[in-house]
Amino acid sequence: MGNSLLSILKALLVLILFNVLGNIFYTRADLTEDKRYTLSQPAIEAVEKFNAPVIIDILLEGNLPPEFLRLRDETRQLLGEYVSKNKHLKFAFVDPMEDAPSTEAMIGELQGLGLTPTQVTVEQGGKVSQEIIFPWAIVTYGTKSVKVPLLKNKLGASSEERVNNSVQHLEYAFANAFTQLNLTDKKRVAVIKGNGQLEDIFMADYLTTIRDYYNIGAITLDSVASNPQGVLDQLRDFDLALIAKPTEAFTEEEKFILDQYITGGGKSLWLIDQVAMEMDSLYNEQGTALAFPRQLNLDDFFFRYGLRLNANLINDFYATQIVMATGEGNDSQYNPVPWHYHPMVISKNDHPINTNLEALRFQFAGSIDTLSSSYNKHILLESSPYSKAEGAPRQISLEIINSIPSIENYETGHIPLAVLVEGEFNSTFTNRVKPIALEKVLDKGPQNKMIVISDGDLIKNQIRNGRPLELGYDKWTNNYYGNKEFLINCLNYLLDDNGLINIRTKKVAIPFLDEVKISEQKTKWQLINIGLPLVLTLLFGWAINAFRRKKYSR
Repeated sequence: MGNSLLSILKALLVLILFNVLGNIFYTRADLTEDKRYTLSQPAIEAVEKFNAPVIIDILLEGNLPPEFLRLRDETRQLLGEYVSKNKHLKFAFVDPMEDAPSTEAMIGELQGLGLTPTQVTVEQGGKVSQEIIFPWAIVTYGTKSVKVPLLKNKLGASSEERVNNSVQHLEYAFANAFTQLNLTDKKRVAVIKGNGQLEDIFMADYLTTIRDYYNIGAITLDSVASNPQGVLDQLRDFDLALIAKPTEAFTEEEKFILDQYITGGGKSLWLIDQVAMEMDSLYNEQGTALAFPRQLNLDDFFFRYGLRLNANLINDFYATQIVMATGEGNDSQYNPVPWHYHPMVISKNDHPINTNLEALRFQFAGSIDTLSSSYNKHILLESSPYSKAEGAPRQISLEIINSIPSIENYETGHIPLAVLVEGEFNSTFTNRVKPIALEKVLDKGPQNKMIVISDGDLIKNQIRNGRPLELGYDKWTNNYYGNKEFLINCLNYLLDDNGLINIRTKKVAIPFLDEVKISEQKTKWQLINIGLPLVLTLLFGWAINAFRRKKYSR
């Protein structure tokens, strides 16, 4: 009896010792092949800055289909990793519809907060029902709150692919929210005006969104003629210049100001239409309009960086839709039809900027040629394998929707539409007569980067009742495109100093059960999972009884 008691006490002491050591020398081991539960260094740095409670409410609870249960579990695991880095984080999963006096009122309230719902089919007990789910999290720190989308939709993606995309995005989504909540010294973005650029109302949604990350100001180049040095000094107070769809030519003086800004280290994001063509121009009695080259006087400017923006239009077999009316009066019907001058662009997923994006919508885009130069160039977006460039001037007619294009007519394909340029930028005006006198003219600058996109409308949001709609949403077809996320990624990459955007390249592979094998091998695995444990239990019991009989029969 004494020996047994001593053994129990020793076991308890060892157990207590292990617990004490575990609390002192705390560690976690990630045994997953893709290290999905190992946080990236930028994510750790983002979460370690909090010194007060951070409350995270995840709206993923209640009657959920299997794919959302998997997303919920992966979110819980990831947040557990964040909590291990900062104990100030507190998170809870809630069902927003639970105890709500009115489901419709709650849905309206959540939508009013900018939380877009998702409708899913739930099968339970042989009954199929439609459920409204809000796959969002709300992170609150003091008086500031940030919305975090948990679900990543992708056109044509299966349920498994959608879950994979969403899980892969989780670490970046929360790290990005933590970074926003901790921002005190925001970088500055200059919206360039004075050359017929897009009006603010057509960029309102994008500018409102990036205001969470950056301070925004406007710089008008009209003053270059009277005060060039003042305009350059003002521009140099900004970290990035955004030039969105200019329609009037740049003067040599204006180009020189932008050149010196970029050579001095200023980042830039260009959205350029080399051909003048708008969808509204086609809505006339003839249903036709002339697409003609737009003279912006930027050819030599981009040539220096190894780019040539061509005066043509991309005709893509894989196109987004426009809505056309058929019939007259009360008999009119509105039907979506593919419009091949509005390419549907699928990301290549080969860079932090273009990874895990919904399909993008381009409108009357042109091609970009990448030329030999000393700069590094990366094609971020390109047309489909079945696309071609058509020269301008060109007559465009709505009648083309009545003819079914043949895929054999598309031979070129993979035409660059957005290009990232990186390197030590040289001045376009090196060894040239300077159009104006400036102080401390630079011929060579530090490491820099710019992004050039061959469609000014990529940043353009639609208008309804005088109010801007979300960028990427088409009010005529109710389709959502990935334009806004791509452009936000562009800005984040150009201005990111801590590598947060690089988290987007992390690959996560969620293993799913093979439905065909499940059906074919159902009986076998039922026998293994149910029958084998019973057999082993009986054998173990028989062996113990045999041992006891042999031992005590002596």
